[in-house]
Amino acid sequence: MKNRDRIIRYYKGTDNGELAARLIDLADSVAKGRPYAVSEFVSPGAVQIGETIQAHVPSLVLRVFGGYEGAERVKLAFVSADYEGSVDFNVTACRVTWDARYRLLSHRDVLGSLMGLGISRERFGDIIMQEDGAVILADTLLLAYLQQNFVKIAMVPVTVSQMVLKDIMPRQEKIKEIKTTVASLRLDAIVSSGFGISRTKAAEAIKGDRIQVNWQPAKGPSQDVQEGDVISMRGKGRMEMTQITGTSRKGRTGVLLKRYM
Repeated sequence: MKNRDRIIRYYKGTDNGELAARLIDLADSVAKGRPYAVSEFVSPGAVQIGETIQAHVPSLVLRVFGGYEGAERVKLAFVSADYEGSVDFNVTACRVTWDARYRLLSHRDVLGSLMGLGISRERFGDIIMQEDGAVILADTLLLAYLQQNFVKIAMVPVTVSQMVLKDIMPRQEKIKEIKTTVASLRLDAIVSSGFGISRTKAAEAIKGDRIQVNWQPAKGPSQDVQEGDVISMRGKGRMEMTQITGTSRKGRTGVLLKRYM
């Protein structure tokens, strides 16, 4: 693939360096004759890598699918522009149910139990929490394994069954707009204002690798934040730095943040 080394060098040194190389290999396999090739589940930030690769190979089309409308974790498919058939993303919805008395089980509980089974994070996508259970979007081949081995979450017995993908409701998120002023556009200042914690705790979270910017590990508390940046904090969700609104009389910078609840 033309510019292969340039793309890999661009992402080298980031968490997406190895992923970029794998996605390029998939694209190459389609350019050499396969009708399409599908990736594992990837984070939202990886879509940009797929778009970069596709831009360098005009004979390919990029398709994205996570099992339902609005999915965060998705699979990428590089498809030959001449291919007119369907693409099998091998995504299955796994319905996990438990006794309603344990309705306080959280997303973290479900994720931790899955990882405790030794299942790679690339093999399953979003976990959708519901009142009486959860829905896990996963590789189709993973369903049988989960039905046999995913029997408890935090000591609570669970049952796994298959669910029809079209029965999953589109993702609906509550958005809270936060209009505020900050001393600077440093990451620790934005995190403090957006997530409602002290600046000291924000800096600690950044240094503790709990903060990502555009799905990449934060570089440090002093990292500059720009309009359009998406900032996520483990256990707190994510927000977008939507707009810089101006400067106050005291020299503080006005910002508009969108917090996804």
